[in-house]
Amino acid sequence: MTSLSSRAVPSTCWDGDLRTVLRGLLTTIGDKWSLAVISVLVAGPVRFTEIQRRVDGISHRLLTKTLRELQRDGLVSRTAHAEIPPRVEYALTPLGQALLEPIEALVQWVEQHGRAVLANRTAHG
Repeated sequence: MTSLSSRAVPSTCWDGDLRTVLRGLLTTIGDKWSLAVISVLVAGPVRFTEIQRRVDGISHRLLTKTLRELQRDGLVSRTAHAEIPPRVEYALTPLGQALLEPIEALVQWVEQHGRAVLANRTAHG
């Protein structure tokens, strides 16, 4: 562990398997679309076309890819209803719901410190 200020902060997971999970999740949820899709699913099950309508600028292909990655990690479920026409809904799983708290913490951090980040970006080109 590395000492920062008066607190010890782990630089990464010590377990190699968990370190791999962490890197993969950061890649998945850190992409351009995942958090936008997750934010649509917070309210409950949503159909593919509704997600696409509510996530401005996402293509059919990228939404499909994003949903598959979120499903692969167990954050989103896909339910196909046996109806005509077919109806498929996506929802956050309990694991995906558990991710909302750290996402909210990150949003709060940005609200508190985002202006400083912008100022640093401007100062450093």
